[in-house]
Amino acid sequence: MAHTALLESPHITTQTNPLKTCTSSSENAYILAIASTPNFYAASASAPSNVIDLFDKNTLRGITSLPGHTNGTTSLKAVDAIAGLGRRSLVSSGKDGSVKVWDERAGTFCIQMTDAGKSRAILCCDVSPDGLTVAAGTEFQGDDAYILYWDPRRPSAPIRTHSSTHSDDITSLSFSPISFKPSTEPSAHSLLSVSSDGLVSLSNPLEDDEDEAVLNVGNWGCSISQAGWIAPGSKVRIWAGSDMETFSTWSDEADSLLTLDIREPSVHSAARTWVTDYLIGCHTFSPSSSTSKSATALNNLGIFVGSNEGDVALLSNMNPSVADAPWCVHRLWTNGHVGVVRSMLWDEENNTLLTGGEDCKLNAWSCPPIAPITPSGDDGDSAMDVDSPPRKRDLDDGDGAKVCCGYV
Repeated sequence: MAHTALLESPHITTQTNPLKTCTSSSENAYILAIASTPNFYAASASAPSNVIDLFDKNTLRGITSLPGHTNGTTSLKAVDAIAGLGRRSLVSSGKDGSVKVWDERAGTFCIQMTDAGKSRAILCCDVSPDGLTVAAGTEFQGDDAYILYWDPRRPSAPIRTHSSTHSDDITSLSFSPISFKPSTEPSAHSLLSVSSDGLVSLSNPLEDDEDEAVLNVGNWGCSISQAGWIAPGSKVRIWAGSDMETFSTWSDEADSLLTLDIREPSVHSAARTWVTDYLIGCHTFSPSSSTSKSATALNNLGIFVGSNEGDVALLSNMNPSVADAPWCVHRLWTNGHVGVVRSMLWDEENNTLLTGGEDCKLNAWSCPPIAPITPSGDDGDSAMDVDSPPRKRDLDDGDGAKVCCGYV
């Protein structure tokens, strides 16, 4: 494979200190996940405390802590709808076998979904856009790994269980942003699931018969640690990251489009050097924001990567369906963490990037919209040292469209 180029955006910026910083209430804890509600940020801490800390959005001062899950809080997200609550709510999963919806005002959960007394450690969860279906993925136990489905209005037991979609730990679940059925039929948002078994699977979460539920399957052949949807607008619809720091993109029928080592694109210029050590996560733009400057510049997918020293970079792929298409680095955030950065959240509404690390720190950085990069734009730095095509060369995506630094 040819060397993968990493180009510098003409609008690249570097921030050397966070705007605000704080630490977890649990000493020496890793910050594993970050979520945002209208009034606060939430950060999930690692063992032994497993708490969920709440921080004021303006000051980043600690407000309170929620108890999280015994044996480990494994995922945390904020959702706009669940069980008709009518407010943005925190949802978490844990190795105690439960999914919890939190009432931060009471300091405890208001809904707890369990598997009728069975002790299956849950590694991930997601909520359908209408808030009426919750899916959770379990560890591999015995001969099975389960996807459990609840109606959160009846949380005492799952409404269906699928046990043959995957054959190892289910590491990430995500409902699609759009329905796969015509508007005249009942809404169905397909469920993306990935696993340590290497499979990328798309399922119908409303189908009781598991043999009929699986819609498409792709085999990456490596243990997958995270994945998500990319907003509509191109044939590239799914991204995934592996335990081996490889990165991939897939179609909405689970056809593999791109695979590369995320550590391969690097930049060595007169102004800076960047070498990636690991994938932190991705930010996908919702359909309503897909015409924003950032979505245009990043092809609807911002890819956040880190260094072992604790620095963070925002990358995009020029054409995420072509294996050797160059990449572009848009932003760098440095000197905020010591060691590995475990989690990130791009709060678009407040132009803020949140990062959480193994150093127990939660940092808030400035992250305004990314300026579009036009094919005729001058990137202004001819001293780049990369094995790559010329920086101003247009690339053909196979359909005749020209792309340059993420702009199509």
